[in-house]
Amino acid sequence: RGYFFTWMGENMKNTKNFASRWGFILASVGSAVGMANVWGFPNKLGSNGGGAFLLIYLLFIFIFSYVGLPAEFAMGRHAATGTLGAYEKAWSTRGKGAGKAGGLLGWLPLAGSLCIALGYAVIVTYILKALGDSLVGTLMTTDTASWFGTFSSTPYSVIPYHIIVVVGTLLTLYLGAHSIEKTNKIMMPVFFIIFLVLAVRVALLPGSSAGYRFMFTPNWAALKDPMIWIWAMGQAFFSLSVTGSGMIVYGAYLSKEEDVVHMAQRTALFDTIAAVVAALVIIPACFSYDLDVGAGPGLLFVTLPTILQDIPLGRLFAIILYVAMIFAGISSLQNMFEAVVESLMHKFPKLSRTAALAILCALCLGIGLFMEPIAKWGTWMDLVSIYIIPIGATLGAVSWFYIMKKDDLLTAINTGSHKTTGTKDTAKRCVWRIAKMKFQNNIIAGKTEKQIVIIAAFKKTPMQVTNHMSAMESVLLKLRTIATFKSDGAKKLTTTTIII
Repeated sequence: RGYFFTWMGENMKNTKNFASRWGFILASVGSAVGMANVWGFPNKLGSNGGGAFLLIYLLFIFIFSYVGLPAEFAMGRHAATGTLGAYEKAWSTRGKGAGKAGGLLGWLPLAGSLCIALGYAVIVTYILKALGDSLVGTLMTTDTASWFGTFSSTPYSVIPYHIIVVVGTLLTLYLGAHSIEKTNKIMMPVFFIIFLVLAVRVALLPGSSAGYRFMFTPNWAALKDPMIWIWAMGQAFFSLSVTGSGMIVYGAYLSKEEDVVHMAQRTALFDTIAAVVAALVIIPACFSYDLDVGAGPGLLFVTLPTILQDIPLGRLFAIILYVAMIFAGISSLQNMFEAVVESLMHKFPKLSRTAALAILCALCLGIGLFMEPIAKWGTWMDLVSIYIIPIGATLGAVSWFYIMKKDDLLTAINTGSHKTTGTKDTAKRCVWRIAKMKFQNNIIAGKTEKQIVIIAAFKKTPMQVTNHMSAMESVLLKLRTIATFKSDGAKKLTTTTIII
């Protein structure tokens, strides 16, 4: 028993950071990969012109992977905390009073994370019931529309599943970043493997080729429809979890040696692959059976089970399909829950993680159990996704890009970067620019006894440069600053000494 508590104590010390780069990427992908990909993307793609929607969606994913997502990662890391602390940190660059105002504003996007988690947990609960009925074989012999209608319209019909989803997900957060990383290192690879297997199986269905043509043949006239652009943009926001809250907390657990832009790009890449693979499973299958690809929640609980009932080994494929969906749902819930837990612990320092998890459990079940009928959580999710999350995302954008001082924002983003964002020159170019100006102005050895010693790594490890432009300007104007540029953990250092 003593060994157990010693082990727990050692691991609790490591809850504040992800242990590896891939651990962070898989956790971030897990947050992004969820119902927005497995159900939302195929549904939106099917309802909004197929290939045209796909092109616009990819455009917005590209933009947000360079702007919105890196900013959330960077702010979390810069503040070394989650939503509430990040907003306070951003606004405090305009003064202490502004910082307090920012901390108060941060409650809105944080509330958005909690509100969407309440409805999201119900969706994952439905999926867990579908998995259970697939395991016992009930789903393979019933009328799927009647089966779905019965429990989705009856209050308190899935309470045991609901408790398992909420409590089970919260238990995966007990060790913070450490347990989030460990679980996603299992869930995400399994998710991708399962959906690739399903995509191959669907490709063998007769008539599935029509689904591929629908997905990848753009209807150019549809590009003129502004609503398709709006739906695609909203789907990209939701898919990448750019909500002004969730991804901030994962950024708080990211090492300062990592490049947030590269991390965001990799997260967006794997998230997009997951969305497209999910669509490759669902849309060709719907075309093969001449079913509606824009069927909403019925797509997962009526359309797909109907198809699975008809194909060989359908029960096996139903089991692995819903297992993959459970993994996608839990990994997204982890992020929503962790955003709330971390902020509670930040706001109330004496609150333990166990107590914060218990409070969140009481909130989710105390409210969520009354939202189990689809008529309630469907309306709730529409309200949250249409109003609360966009407002939270807008607050985040305003806070990072307009309220926060530009130099502080660039410092946050450039930490760990192999190249400097927001300036005309990289640090390396600035070094040689200084040298050239010195010698052109005949400032040579003997004029002063000062030296600038510039240490930088120009290989794989990014330079950790703090306010390098202001340091260099000080050298130029006063000729008395010794500027040192460090590269922590560099495999090779290049040292250049310039006598001025």
